[in-house]
Amino acid sequence: MSNPNPNSTSIDAAEDSTVKAVNKRYEGLVTVRTKAVKGKGAWYWAHLEPILIRNPETNAPKAVKLKCGFCDAAFSASNPSRTATEHLKRGTCPNFTSPTNPISQLPPLSSPKQNHRKRSSQSQQSVSPSLNASPINTFDPSRCLKPPVLLSGGRDDFRPLALLEDSVKKLKTPKASSSSPTPTLSKHQIKTAFDFLADWFYESCGSVSFSSLEHPKFKAFLDQVGLPAVSKTEFSTARLDSKFEIAKAESEARIRDASFFQIASNGWKSKNFIADKNQCLVKFTVNLPNGLRIFQKAVYSGGGGGTVPPQYVEEVLWETAAGICGGDARRCVGFVVDKYKSNALKNLELENHWMVNLPCQLQGFLSLIKDFYRELPLFRNVGDSCTKIANLVNSMPQIRNIFSKIRLQGVAFASYIRVPPNKCDVSKNLSPFIGMLDDLLSCSRILHLIVLDDSYRDVCSTDDKAREVADVIQDVRFWNDVSAAHSLVKIIMGMAEEIEAERPLIGQCLPLWEELRAKVKGWCSKYSFVEGPVEEIVERRFRKSYHPAMSAAFILDPLYLVRDLSGKYLPPFKCLTNEQEKDVDKIVTRLVSSEEAHVAVMELMKWRSEGLDPLYARAVQVRQRDPRTGKMKVANPQSSRLVWETCLKEFRSLGKVAVRLLFLHATSCGVKYDFALMRSVCGKGVSGEDLERVQKMVFVAAHAKIKNNEPSDEVLDDTSSPV
Repeated sequence: MSNPNPNSTSIDAAEDSTVKAVNKRYEGLVTVRTKAVKGKGAWYWAHLEPILIRNPETNAPKAVKLKCGFCDAAFSASNPSRTATEHLKRGTCPNFTSPTNPISQLPPLSSPKQNHRKRSSQSQQSVSPSLNASPINTFDPSRCLKPPVLLSGGRDDFRPLALLEDSVKKLKTPKASSSSPTPTLSKHQIKTAFDFLADWFYESCGSVSFSSLEHPKFKAFLDQVGLPAVSKTEFSTARLDSKFEIAKAESEARIRDASFFQIASNGWKSKNFIADKNQCLVKFTVNLPNGLRIFQKAVYSGGGGGTVPPQYVEEVLWETAAGICGGDARRCVGFVVDKYKSNALKNLELENHWMVNLPCQLQGFLSLIKDFYRELPLFRNVGDSCTKIANLVNSMPQIRNIFSKIRLQGVAFASYIRVPPNKCDVSKNLSPFIGMLDDLLSCSRILHLIVLDDSYRDVCSTDDKAREVADVIQDVRFWNDVSAAHSLVKIIMGMAEEIEAERPLIGQCLPLWEELRAKVKGWCSKYSFVEGPVEEIVERRFRKSYHPAMSAAFILDPLYLVRDLSGKYLPPFKCLTNEQEKDVDKIVTRLVSSEEAHVAVMELMKWRSEGLDPLYARAVQVRQRDPRTGKMKVANPQSSRLVWETCLKEFRSLGKVAVRLLFLHATSCGVKYDFALMRSVCGKGVSGEDLERVQKMVFVAAHAKIKNNEPSDEVLDDTSSPV
């Protein structure tokens, strides 16, 4: 079809050419100005800026203008030199004033009187306009027609001289100063800014010291943004007290609102000491039935790692519970502690029959690795062989040279192999041993190349140790053992990390240990190890970490109800041993009064035969995918307890036991704390005032961290599914 408007094509072409011409003119002026600002062009480009004028209807460029940097006036860009002469030099611009002559061009003070007028006149006439109007604050003698005055400091005096000239210009023409004024903030803005600063400072938990608040650079930053200087004294006294009181009041209100709670104590096994290595910090956290955690306090204990007497631990635990409970000690359902489970915790249970005091399951899993190292010959043999290889590789120069030669070929690997220190008891501290296994496996291919190198063979001809190490490296069985030990450690460490992150409840303990048994059995099959000795080590550690309440919580938790052939959802008694079934009866009768014991047993029998309504059982077991890990998790962990308090009210005595058991945590994992705070505040000793200040800062920081990690009330998404 023909074009109905034959002139439209020519009009469009004309408009396109106009736009291209405008853009080309604009780009050319920008290029010229950029070069000029760098010292390769006319002086006036420092004050004139090309701007692109657009059509308000089509947004297409239609003209190029020059904008004055002093008064924002716009001029035609056809002749920049003429615009600069008429607007700047002739005084048309109201904000531009020609500065005085630079000091470097003034006559020396020692010049004769009769020549003073003449030299001054010549000096003023010889100054280039580009120097007078230049905004650059550095002295450039090449831009003057007359050589500069020789200075006593030589060329290094040029910059200080330029700064002096710049100061004179600023005093002469303050309006032309390029420095931006300091912003003015209202009192409310300053208060809000300092509140945020205080929150960040306290939540940093000691990684930022008090002295940093008075650092000159930090003061300069505050001044630049319009804030007054920070008072170190205020941050360590009044402001800290205010934050502490607010956090404490909020914590106490939440604890008062709960009918009962559990106390978690973490840090008795801590290796983190302050500067004099005489004291360690023990944290106490309150676990509430609704799943929230409340940081209660942090206390110092002399020594660490087993030096604190169990009697002292028992006293501290009881004083902590009494301080929270007030007059009703039964509100404290029990403790979960990372140490002293066989002494202090059992004594407290015997004295207070309503308590359930648990050992930390995370420590149980970590201790299992130490059990394997002490009792499984595999770990000893692998440790000895790996140590021989690492020591030889790290100490012999010839082997180091081979390492360097291989690295030059583009192969990336660690420079040295980590070795446990001579005084390190690996059975108590496995980190160096695990690091050594990681390093050896990462450079196994390199080690095979080294023993085949001619220079290493020369070493073997005179060194028996090198020959022995070569035999070990070339032994396939050795590498199979290293992989087996490394794999078993990673299995347990992986589960331990998951336990630390998820903080399982007491009802989840038996399934966790069963999962570990299955993984260990698969490991034995993969690496051709006899299951008996390995399983015996696992069972021995399980018995040390076991508490009868684990079996009771597992049976009473609707999350683990199993659907039978008739459609009922019944508790999984078949998963328990005979001893564990007896433990369920013992715990139920111990946690109720003697008058209710018989009733509680009858209700337990009814629970065993009838279970829970299928609809509510399926609702409790609804799961949804965790967006962070991608795993399916229980959608509402509180539903197990809430079912007992709402739908199972006919179980009056058994219900009391269930609601006090199902919320109990099986780990004592507390808030991770940076001990730099103690070092920065306490120094070489801890005075009463310093100790109080440290405890307040720890409380505020821990309270903020726990509050930031509280779960939000989110609606279940479409990935939720009953199990």
